[in-house]
Amino acid sequence: MFIDSHCHLHFVNFTALGIDEAMLIQEALENQVEHILCVATHPEQYTRLQILASKYPNVSISIGLHPTEDTIIEPTKRDYLKFLRDPKVVAIGETGLDYYQLQGDPKLQQERFRTQIQVAIASNKPLIIHTRDAKDDTLRILQEEQASKVGGVFHCFTGDIEFAKQVLNINFCISLSGIVTFNKAHDLKAVAKWLPLDRLLIETDSPYLAPVPFRGKINKPMYVRYIAEYVANLRDIDIVEFSLQLKQNYYRIFGVGEDRTPLFALRTRRSPI
Repeated sequence: MFIDSHCHLHFVNFTALGIDEAMLIQEALENQVEHILCVATHPEQYTRLQILASKYPNVSISIGLHPTEDTIIEPTKRDYLKFLRDPKVVAIGETGLDYYQLQGDPKLQQERFRTQIQVAIASNKPLIIHTRDAKDDTLRILQEEQASKVGGVFHCFTGDIEFAKQVLNINFCISLSGIVTFNKAHDLKAVAKWLPLDRLLIETDSPYLAPVPFRGKINKPMYVRYIAEYVANLRDIDIVEFSLQLKQNYYRIFGVGEDRTPLFALRTRRSPI
C-alpha cells in the first residue's frame, strides 16, 4: 500500500475533467494508495479542504500560505492556530521561500515563513517546506527559528546530495515527486539512491508533475505508486518492503498527537551525516 504525502485535490476542476473528487479517491484506493495528504497554499482554501477531509477518512490536510501567494491581509499566528482544532489538520504548509521570479525585497516572504514556523512549534506540527532558488535563506531561517524542534519535509525536492545532507541535518525528511522519473533528473536520481530509507517520502504534487509514463497529463494521487516503483527499482529494493518503509515514515512524521514520534526521536541525537 502507498501514501501520497503531498497533493492538491482542491486545485482540480473536476467538472471540466468529467470526474469528481470521489472518483479520484476511489481510483487511488484501487491502486493501493491508502492515504492522501491534501496540502493548502492559501487560507481561502481551508473551508473546502476541511469539507473534503470530513468526507473521506483516508484524507488529511494541512494549513499554510505559499510564499508566492497574494493575500490582502497576512494571517497572524492566531489565525493559523484556530484551524488546528480540526484533528484532520496534520501539518503547517506549504510554506517556505521562492525567489524564482522574485521582484523586490524578499522580506515579506521571509516574515510569512517565520510566522508559520512559529505556529508549527507552538502546535507541535511538522512543516511542509517549499523552496525554489532560495536554499541558503530557507536553511538559515529554519535554523534561526529552531524548526528542528518539529521537523517535517522538504516537498518536491530537486536539489543535489549536498543540499539533501543539509536538510537531514536540521531534522527534516525529503519527499520525491514524479520529477525523479524524468530522463534529465540525474542529480535527483542520485539523491533517491543515496537517501537513508527512514528519511524518505513520496508524493505526486497532483495535479502537477505527473511521472513517466503520464508526463504532460493531469497528475493524480493514484500515480504515486509509479514513483514508488521507480525509486524502488533505482535502489534495487523490493517494492513491498519499500512501501512499508514509506508508510512508516509518513505516519511517524504526520501522525496525530502521541502517535507522532518525529524522525525516530532525532531531536535528541546528533545526525552522523
